[in-house]
Amino acid sequence: MKINKNSVFYKPKPFKERVLDFFKSIPFWRGRKKGMIHTRSLKWSDLRYIFWPRGFAEKYGYLGSVPWREDGDIFKAMYPLVLAMDYEAKPWWCPRWFLRFLHVFGSDKSIVRVRNWYWHNLSRRITKGLLIVDWKTKWTHYDLRISVHAPKHLQELASAIEDRFYSQGRQQELVEHIKKLDPNASIIWGSIRRLEKQLQELENKHEQ
Repeated sequence: MKINKNSVFYKPKPFKERVLDFFKSIPFWRGRKKGMIHTRSLKWSDLRYIFWPRGFAEKYGYLGSVPWREDGDIFKAMYPLVLAMDYEAKPWWCPRWFLRFLHVFGSDKSIVRVRNWYWHNLSRRITKGLLIVDWKTKWTHYDLRISVHAPKHLQELASAIEDRFYSQGRQQELVEHIKKLDPNASIIWGSIRRLEKQLQELENKHEQ
């Protein structure tokens, strides 16, 4: 819920309280629990993540759910989306280490938790709230679903990646079935419907 700072009931925290809040979230501070909500205890690896990130996923980790395996098909498919999100989210004057700092100390290195509201809100203001919420394959290995908080043009990019990834995977699957029935079959890539028709004709032929 957004706080209305113009309200007569709003009283900003004194500077001393804000400083204390910050020191409560410094490295090695133990996680805190309140009901079903908890924050994790920070470690040395969090400092390494901030200042010396390892690999693509840690470098852009402040964006949320970035694929970790750099040798996979999903990583190759989502690579342009991550770069486009970074281009929109990171102002030219703001270094990525500071965004990773806010991701750790503000959002507890998570997309659902808040460790410190001041740093969390600062991160959202700087990045304009851009976030890769989730990605997963649902029914098949090529049925990629990407969820992002982003402007329309980035959402359209995510949808285009989903469609392209599905099309390639489905065509590959159909070709494998066709080749099992007819190893010498001529394959014309580019259309799922055409390959489905070709497979159906082969199946009917074998049934007869």
